[in-house]
Amino acid sequence: MLKYSWKAPFLLFVLSMSIWLAPMAVVDAANLGNLAKSLAKIRGEVESLQTELDLEKEKHASRITSLSSQLADLSVEERRQKTAIEKLEHTLAKLSEASSQAEHSGEQLKPVLLKVLASYKQYVLTGFPFKVDDRIQAIESLVNNIENQLVDPNKAVNQAWALIEDEIRLSKENGLYQQTISLDGEKVLADVAKLGTVFLFFQTRDNRAGVARQSDEHGWKFEAINATGDIERIAKLFDALKKQIRQGYFELPNPLRK
Repeated sequence: MLKYSWKAPFLLFVLSMSIWLAPMAVVDAANLGNLAKSLAKIRGEVESLQTELDLEKEKHASRITSLSSQLADLSVEERRQKTAIEKLEHTLAKLSEASSQAEHSGEQLKPVLLKVLASYKQYVLTGFPFKVDDRIQAIESLVNNIENQLVDPNKAVNQAWALIEDEIRLSKENGLYQQTISLDGEKVLADVAKLGTVFLFFQTRDNRAGVARQSDEHGWKFEAINATGDIERIAKLFDALKKQIRQGYFELPNPLRK
C-alpha cells in the first residue's frame, strides 16, 4: 500500500515559488536602479537650473547697478545742460539790457556786443561738437561786420540774439545732419544723429560708426565703436530718425560712461 506524503507537494510548491520570485526580485532591483538614475538626473537638472537662476539674478543686479549709474550720469549731464542754457539766457538778457541803455549811441553798444560775442564764441569752441565750424563762422562774420561798421550795432544785437536763440534751440532738438568730423587724425564727412546737446552719434561712408565723447582733458572727441551690437544700435537710431520717428525706446552706447 502506498503511503501519501504531503511534504512532497509542499516541497514542489516552495520550489515553484522560489523560481517565480527570483525573476521578480531581479525586475524590482532593475526598476529601483532606473528610478535612482532618474532621480539623480532630475537632481542634476535642478542644480543646473538653480545655478542658471543664480547667474541670472547676478546679471539682473549688475544691470540694475549699471542703469542706476547711467541714470546718475544723465542727471549730471541734464544739470550741466540746464546751466549752459541759463548762461545763454543770461547773455540774452544782458544784450537786451545793453540794447535798451545804448539805443541812442551805437558806439556805446559796440564794445558790450563784441564782449558778448567773444564769450559766445568760446562757449561754442569748447562745447558740444555739432557743426562747430559753421557756428563759429556765423559769429566771426557778425564780429567782422560790427568791427568794420558794416552793420548798425542795434541790428547787430538782433542778429546776435538770433544766434544765441538758435543755440538754445539746438539743446531741444533731435535730428539727422551732415558735418565734417575729426576721426583717427583725419577729417571725414559723416552723417550725425544729434540728440539735444547731450549725444552725438555718427556714421561714415566707409561704414564706421561711433559717438562724440567728452573728456576732462581733451574736450570732445569722436570715437569709432567696434562692438557689433553697439553699431547695430546706432544703425537703428539712424533708421528711426530717417523715418521721422523722434520718440520711442532706443538702446544706445553710453558716451557718458568713463
